[in-house]
Amino acid sequence: MKKVFKLNIQNTLSKLLLQEDTDGDKKITKEDKGPKAFTILDENGNSYEVIGTYFLSNLMQELVIQEREGKQEAIIPLSHIEEAPSDRISRMIKDYFWDDLTRTIDKEGLARIVGDEKSADQTQRVYVPTTDEKAISYYQQLQQESVQLEVVILPKDITAEYVQSINSKPGILSLKLVGEKGVPFVVPGGRFNEMYGWDSYFEGVGLLLDNRIDLAKAMVDNFCYQITHYGKILNANRTYYLTRTQPPFLSSYIREVYEADSSKDKTWLAETLSVAIKEYETVWMVEGKRLCDNGLNRYLAEGIGIPPETEAGHFDEVLSEFAAKYKLTVAEFEKQYAERRLIDKDLDEYFVHDRSVRENGHDTTWRLDNVCADLNTVDLNALLYKYEVDFAHLITSYFNGEFEGKTTEYWNSQASKRKSLMNKFLWDEDDGVYYDYNFKTKERTGFESASNYFPLWSGLCDDHQAAVMVRNLLFNLKEKGGVAGTSKKMASTIAAGKHQRQWDYPNGWAPHQMLIWKGLMQYSYHKEMQELIYRWLWMITRNAVDYNGTIPEKYDVVNCTHKVYAEYGNVGTDFEYITTSGFGWMNASYQCGLSLLSDDLKKHLDSLKDPDKLF
Repeated sequence: MKKVFKLNIQNTLSKLLLQEDTDGDKKITKEDKGPKAFTILDENGNSYEVIGTYFLSNLMQELVIQEREGKQEAIIPLSHIEEAPSDRISRMIKDYFWDDLTRTIDKEGLARIVGDEKSADQTQRVYVPTTDEKAISYYQQLQQESVQLEVVILPKDITAEYVQSINSKPGILSLKLVGEKGVPFVVPGGRFNEMYGWDSYFEGVGLLLDNRIDLAKAMVDNFCYQITHYGKILNANRTYYLTRTQPPFLSSYIREVYEADSSKDKTWLAETLSVAIKEYETVWMVEGKRLCDNGLNRYLAEGIGIPPETEAGHFDEVLSEFAAKYKLTVAEFEKQYAERRLIDKDLDEYFVHDRSVRENGHDTTWRLDNVCADLNTVDLNALLYKYEVDFAHLITSYFNGEFEGKTTEYWNSQASKRKSLMNKFLWDEDDGVYYDYNFKTKERTGFESASNYFPLWSGLCDDHQAAVMVRNLLFNLKEKGGVAGTSKKMASTIAAGKHQRQWDYPNGWAPHQMLIWKGLMQYSYHKEMQELIYRWLWMITRNAVDYNGTIPEKYDVVNCTHKVYAEYGNVGTDFEYITTSGFGWMNASYQCGLSLLSDDLKKHLDSLKDPDKLF
């Protein structure tokens, strides 16, 4: 018989927090100094002692969940209080987090997302592409209903100069509407209310595992809208992101959604595939922009001046050098530079690189600092190789070998050419790894990074390459909590006193883990895959158990903690009582890892067995 507790929410919650939340942060964590034991009564009046930080925190969370549902009395099964950690985390993600992270840009959803703290006059603005007449009509009608909303129609030609001119008047960019309903999308979490580029693909992996095909498919539709009306998949749908894109994952997203969707809507597949090919040709393969003379690709974000989304003071170290050159204070120089009364070509070039880093998605890392636009990066070219093989696969499987005048053979040829070029310029046989290639200096950078292993995921390597890459991955980047963004050796080469960058050692990130796991699986390195998955999930689970269910943006994989001291803080750690959303691609990585982890290792995970005692 299942034990169930009927508890007065306010009385129980007040007593529990008074006793156990000794630091007053409205969480129950291992840092609280309470007795770690709290007595409750079951429905038959029998007393039951809840013991330990994790179970006490679960009790508090269950009380808060039902309180937020408007209840005064909570009915809580013991199975939810003493739930196995991996089951609880996974259940919270599936049942609560995805819905809490979902947004729409329509009458119902605008209030939550339209505000922008960077707006000088705090006006709420929606920017609408001139090519979407229905959206213009819809949002203008909303404007008539609300004095707080301003609708701005974008010009047909969105230049860097135009984007700079509206930096003081930022706003949300409209996405796809069906009738008067916004097509939904999932945001990363916390302070983010926009649809981000590569975040969305990884969130989609989690959504598909949780049978939320509706949301994953909707996000593909919004990406296709962005390409059609804004010319690219946006870094995110705010005005200050109009001049840059993000790492290309659309072909994978389309393929995985279509193959998971039982409806097998071939019209949808044809429409989205057509748009993905358009993106490939008009965003990535334009000579002199993101396509280089050597046939490989680079990130190249447009824009003028300082990226406006950055925090105040973020560039002070860089700006101080230029301010001294002009005998100005940093504040005076920054103002004149922002207003273009003072133009410095060297600083302009620095910001081309900086914006390109943000387009690359790894903002920021010393790997790309002040050089990104000069690099044929491993990550980008591996992703575009995946586009080419995905196009070939989809056309072969569903369109009889030809689509819009291009055949399977054409796309296989494109992939083959890219593989040859990557092996020529990026592959280092001595080190057994791909490195970013500086096409200006004509040298590989030699920078050890998790992004060097994207070719495993793309299926680009031969068996020899895969074997030496796996060996080097485990030697250079494996840490107790998974794969670090860059190696310890790279961290030691950075000049003393330089700021730590969030995508570098000792930090680890969900997208790197997920791509590497799938890459290892593709080349049949199952033992290595299981170890890396376990290390990552153990770290997440250990922190969630100790810190009130916290699922943050990033982790220090060396010290296995969410207490990361780097730029931008750690989104997902600032909440009271219960996290209702976790963090998008962290949630996805947990669901993905659990889906691949062996049953034996899952048992060890729930007992929180230290990975260094297992491997």
